[in-house]
Amino acid sequence: MCLAIPARLVELLPGEQAIVNLGGIRKIISVALIDDAQVDDYVIVHVGHAIGKIDPEEAARTLALFGELAQSQVAPKARA
Repeated sequence: MCLAIPARLVELLPGEQAIVNLGGIRKIISVALIDDAQVDDYVIVHVGHAIGKIDPEEAARTLALFGELAQSQVAPKARA
C-alpha cells in the first residue's frame, strides 16, 4: 500500500526542489513532476516527490482526518 499526504509549499529551491510544511515539519522534496508549482500551493507528497496539486479545502479535510486517526491510535493512560 502507498501513502501520499498533502503538504503546503513554503519555499521553491533551485533544481526543481521545494520545502514543504508537513504538520509543522519542513522537508525538502522534488517538484519535478509539477509543471507550475508555486509557494502556498498544496501538493500530494509521496516518497519525497510532489505528484500532484490538491485543492486547499481538500487538503485541510484530509489533514483533519489524519489528525483524527492519530488521536484514535493514542492508548488511554493506565489508571492507578
